[in-house]
Amino acid sequence: MSCKNTDTCSTDQSTRDLDAIQLQTRMSRIGKKLVVMSGKGGVGKSTVAANLAVALAAGGNTVGLLDVDLHGPSIPKILGLEGQRIEGDGSGDIVPIELTTRLKVVSVGMLLDNADDAVIWRGPMKYGVIQQFLKDVAWGKLDYLVIDSPPGTGDEPLAVAQLVGPNASAIIVTTPQELAINDVRRSVSFCRTVSLDVMGIVENMSGMTCPHCDGVINPFKTGGGEKLAEEMSVPFLGRIPLDAQIAASGDNGRPFVHTLMDGSSVDVFAAIVDTLANDDTLETPDVSDFQKDETSMKIAIPTANGQICMHFGHCEQFVIIEIDKDSGGILATSHLTPPPHEPGVLPAWLAEQGAEVIIAGGMGQRALDLFSNNGIEVIVGAEAGTPEELALAYLAGRIETGQNVCDH
Repeated sequence: MSCKNTDTCSTDQSTRDLDAIQLQTRMSRIGKKLVVMSGKGGVGKSTVAANLAVALAAGGNTVGLLDVDLHGPSIPKILGLEGQRIEGDGSGDIVPIELTTRLKVVSVGMLLDNADDAVIWRGPMKYGVIQQFLKDVAWGKLDYLVIDSPPGTGDEPLAVAQLVGPNASAIIVTTPQELAINDVRRSVSFCRTVSLDVMGIVENMSGMTCPHCDGVINPFKTGGGEKLAEEMSVPFLGRIPLDAQIAASGDNGRPFVHTLMDGSSVDVFAAIVDTLANDDTLETPDVSDFQKDETSMKIAIPTANGQICMHFGHCEQFVIIEIDKDSGGILATSHLTPPPHEPGVLPAWLAEQGAEVIIAGGMGQRALDLFSNNGIEVIVGAEAGTPEELALAYLAGRIETGQNVCDH
């Protein structure tokens, strides 16, 4: 049976393909993705996620914190960002809030007109919002993306697991009581079902920090998280005691890893962060330069009919030429069909291909800025010629250029 709506189906497929390229490109610029989750609510998951992100950033990493707890976003409150709004830029990207120069934050709570507004969304809309956060937020190059998921194993954690791509793992938070352990056990099973690695289990509210001597007492049960980790054959990351100062820091919008300079809670959390930062089970891409080979470079040239195309966004193909920096010889030539021309897509796509230079006829200032943001040098005003001739001329320092104009 043939489809009666061929044009519509083709357009929908093209949109899905473009979304997939944009998502893959965005995620390729992020090193490790840490999904903080729990099968039980009220275990302090958001507190762990927020302080983990802050601690990793304080350690010199570039970090993004994404709050996908759509029905109960706590991150704005914990980080003192209530009332802050995220907005789009001219290219259609979402601009995250910069808590520090190394920490960027996005939460659905930053989209609400009123913090008391209820979010009433069904599954498909939740999936779409999470996809948009992962695909359209201008995170830039990150060492870590920490994702705060809602409790349970429903739409939101499933969407994250399906969309976030490689180099992702889960940090599962529980309290020591058996009631919480039973729910969290299902979280481990969920991760295995969706092929999401479990980096470890954190036992939160384990014992209580005495406000007088800073010692830890055990008025309630403790050790449940460690036993679960042993039972499920996953790492145990540590116990964070119930501490009135942690609760107060969350209410005041000041992460406890910054406000508490010492004490058992800070020491335990520091050890957990150190374990995560030194974990080598995930291969971390070199997001600073996309693992470029120092002995070679890639030059991208938009073409039509075998010659340079004066308007890069409407070319038939991009020719990617890899050149040996020492000998000046051509190592490889690839002919790639670009994704549909949309604002911001081609610079990110070419960065993903490893391009360091683009030689073009003409280009607008917005495109120049986007290529620069993706670490790609732009040569504009190039004269007509074959891609190989232009690439070799560039390397030899004798490429001829004229005005920054195009034929579009």
